Amino acid sequence: MTSASDKTVSGLGPHGERAAAPSRITLLDHDIAAARESGFSVAIVIHTLHSDWSQQSMAGIVKTLDQCGATVSEVVNCEFDADAQIAALDRLSGEPVDAVVSIPVGNAAVAEAHRRVAKAGKRLILLDNVPTGMLPGRDYTSLVSADNFGLGLIGAELLSPHVPENRQVGILTYGVDFFATNEREIAFARWIKANRPDLTVHTRRFASLETTGQTTESLIEEFPELGGLFVVWDIPAMEAIRALDCRGVYVPVTTVDLGREVAIDLAGEGRTVGIAAQQPHAQGVAAVKTAILSLLGLPVPGWTALPGVPVTASNIVESYQAVWSTDAPAEVLKLKGGSS
Repeated sequence: MTSASDKTVSGLGPHGERAAAPSRITLLDHDIAAARESGFSVAIVIHTLHSDWSQQSMAGIVKTLDQCGATVSEVVNCEFDADAQIAALDRLSGEPVDAVVSIPVGNAAVAEAHRRVAKAGKRLILLDNVPTGMLPGRDYTSLVSADNFGLGLIGAELLSPHVPENRQVGILTYGVDFFATNEREIAFARWIKANRPDLTVHTRRFASLETTGQTTESLIEEFPELGGLFVVWDIPAMEAIRALDCRGVYVPVTTVDLGREVAIDLAGEGRTVGIAAQQPHAQGVAAVKTAILSLLGLPVPGWTALPGVPVTASNIVESYQAVWSTDAPAEVLKLKGGSS
């Protein structure tokens, strides 16, 4: 059986390309000096600020921009609203910013607005998602993402030991066409088919975070003996877990992103049995380095990806430290016997 925990990138990019490692994105001292002299201005257009992933990604972005003497001209919180993102991008296209770092909240709906940013002469660095039909070097500068396919593999591998034979397994995924979550869903199902052919996978889509609980309840009603559940990121995973709690149903859950709440649930041996953690701080750093190199006229990869980190109750403390570069929450440390 192939281990999903190998520190390699498993997936391909949105155009079938191989990933460049973050170590390839290096700013030398003279690059930083040139950037400081240029005084670049960068705008950030993010899907939401209300998640641990977003906070850590922003921390990596802002820290690295400051090191390069660049200013953050604006941070736009789109709250998963495509119309809000389109309006922000169109406004930024006409403003004196040198680069835009954006995580597109959809595909076809926001594609043209992102293209207009690049056509206006801005360097466009995408996080995690490439809108439909956009090509690197023409419609955007570079994509910097997690290995989302690898995250799905990790989610399946961590869930498998907790699921009895010949059971039903659910995937809760995002109802919006989104490259990152699509990759996680595909990889999870593919791993189960290859390694646990006794299991049957059922996919259900939530239209918004607010409907995740309802979607979970519908899945449980349809399959009362559900053996396991994979949710494509941590915030809807916790909504699903609350729905399971209300029904008094135990279903083992794996998800993506080492958010505070799901980390506490994992440490306390609740319904969460494993997490495929991204590296958002490091991803933010890589995105800014890519932007600065491009603004200096240096070549950058079309796709840079960071591998996922498999997290279980046994390695939660050290994994939290590695991913967030800070101590695990007090609740986690207490649940793990005060280890550090």
